[in-house]
Amino acid sequence: MDTNSYVAFLLIGAVLVLVDGQIIYRNGRRFLQQGTASASAESMTRLVSVLFHLVTLGVLLLISTIDIPTDGSIEGVVLRTGVVLIVLGIAHWIAMTALTRIRDRQEFDEVHQEREARRQANDAASAAYGTSVPSPAESPAYNGESATSVVNRQQPYPRAGS
Repeated sequence: MDTNSYVAFLLIGAVLVLVDGQIIYRNGRRFLQQGTASASAESMTRLVSVLFHLVTLGVLLLISTIDIPTDGSIEGVVLRTGVVLIVLGIAHWIAMTALTRIRDRQEFDEVHQEREARRQANDAASAAYGTSVPSPAESPAYNGESATSVVNRQQPYPRAGS
């Protein structure tokens, strides 16, 4: 491959990587902000997109050094560009998988926090009204007693003639 073809391949590949990286950054940020509105969405997206840029540009440079026998310099550029597009597709899929996992984790944490807040509010309301909610250890399902025996023990029926 001559110098002009080599430079053309590097320019085409770098532009493809930079455009795809910007798509990942912009859409990834919106994707994470849809799940939960947090300040970490932008920083996490930036980290994923920087990793994407570094890895794919490194692979681009490695591909440019591989000697592929072709009939002409244009065929060499097209062949290498095709390999770069396949690598970009795989890298894009990996980046989106990473962003999806980050979003899933954020949603899980949010649901867990809401659940814990509801539990604490229920406990506080129960304490304020003087009622108690049995802990899982006191529940019949956990200690082997039947629900009927627990109810009968707590509220015995009045006997006839009493």
